[in-house]
Amino acid sequence: MAEGTPQLPPAAMLLFGLLLHTVSQHGPTADKPKEKPNFIIILADDIGWGDLDANQLEERANNTPYLNLMALQGLRMTDFHSPASTCSPSRAAILTGRYGLRNGVTHNFGVKSLAGLPLSEVTLPQLLHKAGYHTAMIGKWHLGHNGLYSPTNRGFDYYLGIPFSNDMGCTDIPGYNLPQCLPCDSHGPQVIRLKRNIHGGCYSRIGLPLIENSTIVEQPLDLWTLTEQYKSAALRIIHNASERGQPYLLYIALAHMHVPLAPPLSPDAPTTDNHPNSGVYAASLRELDSLVGAIKNASEATDRDNTLIWFTGDNGPWEQKCQYAGSVGPFRGKWQTSKGGGSAKQTTWEGGHRVPTVAYWPGRIPANTTSSSLLSGMDIFPTVLSLAGVTLPSDRRYDGIDATNILLHGEQLGHEFLFHPNSGAAGRFGDLQTVRSGRHKAFYITGAAEACGGETGKQQVHDPPLIFDLERDEAEETPLDVKTTEYQVVAERIARRREKLLWDIATDKSVSIADYRTDESAAPCCDLTQTVCRCPRLG
Repeated sequence: MAEGTPQLPPAAMLLFGLLLHTVSQHGPTADKPKEKPNFIIILADDIGWGDLDANQLEERANNTPYLNLMALQGLRMTDFHSPASTCSPSRAAILTGRYGLRNGVTHNFGVKSLAGLPLSEVTLPQLLHKAGYHTAMIGKWHLGHNGLYSPTNRGFDYYLGIPFSNDMGCTDIPGYNLPQCLPCDSHGPQVIRLKRNIHGGCYSRIGLPLIENSTIVEQPLDLWTLTEQYKSAALRIIHNASERGQPYLLYIALAHMHVPLAPPLSPDAPTTDNHPNSGVYAASLRELDSLVGAIKNASEATDRDNTLIWFTGDNGPWEQKCQYAGSVGPFRGKWQTSKGGGSAKQTTWEGGHRVPTVAYWPGRIPANTTSSSLLSGMDIFPTVLSLAGVTLPSDRRYDGIDATNILLHGEQLGHEFLFHPNSGAAGRFGDLQTVRSGRHKAFYITGAAEACGGETGKQQVHDPPLIFDLERDEAEETPLDVKTTEYQVVAERIARRREKLLWDIATDKSVSIADYRTDESAAPCCDLTQTVCRCPRLG
């Protein structure tokens, strides 16, 4: 785990504050820089809104010092949401700017998936590549690993990472899980007989692969060296692009928090909340933060004033992992938890999709600013293209909005309405079953998500919908009384917009349909003759 993360003394904080004041007085420059800007998009897997120290200053955890610094030097977005509450749908929406009902990705792809993000979809790296950008991705893809569905066939010039989540394959030195997964067994065929669910979701039949471009370079990979490999690749990409004078897109999808990885703690290690291994999550968070710091430093050393770094999450914490899950902060979904079941990942409660988000661009984004604009990961697509001077394709409809004025000029106008799709809890995958309108949020269906301890709330359909006022009730505990004028006005407004959007999608000729078929042969394997497809690190 990373050590030596910065903790600024009071004197340094005072000096830093004066510097920030000087920077903020100059404000951002014109909308378009003289050169095409670089973009670094960092997506953290399963991170909670409360995991960013800057979102909960009273906690003083000091687990994200580099991200805290980036927030002080840039823009912190407090009402930013992942497009879905689970991995594949969220990533697909970020890279296409479209809800899952349009891009076809409504639930996760797996180890044996034959396909991925539909080939009819146009991705952010494809459009930037055509505009002269070098496009690279590092980390977790989870949008199809076979043939034309792999990253290097979807617009990325370079790829290094894992094709799906870090717990979707065995490793020789496994990380934490509940219960802990067994390591790969390289001594005989008995590992093949183990079933996936014998240890609560562990995969034992296939080694977790590390892929570079289209080649498996290590299987099973060593999770303990993965952060350093990612850092080395990221710094190389940044420096090489700078030397060539070529603008770049670097998309980094980090799975540190999906299943936190850390060695067993010593008996005298500090803990919180009476969990004996709660330090595991914090250690993984610090390692992720340290990697973000290294990437930020490299970008500043090469093209400081012409690089936008945008950090966010793909969904909220995986609540059923108990002490290995992150913090939702004040967004606890109390209405649901009081009735049983979870209210974080997979759900449309705030803890499932409100994610920590920071944007940093020296001289362009005013320092030490905060935005409460209602925004989504889908907005990354149109915003980045706008800043790059690339026009959106006219043959399809988009759901993201251009947030350039929010980033650069402090505008507070975000989405008028934002829809949250079912991501594995109650209802059908992809259904836009929860709607946000200003301070209000309406639920048409709730329940059916597993909490820590295994309890699953009962699915309930709400007609009329539950409506919460998030300004008065951020914990989503007490819905508005249906008899009040406030409720009736909000319910009517949301119902009209929901019907309009559903009709728009139903008549959208650009809608894609994902192929979710599976086959044993689709699992990535470097050598079928070896147990768990074992092969050495190449090169």
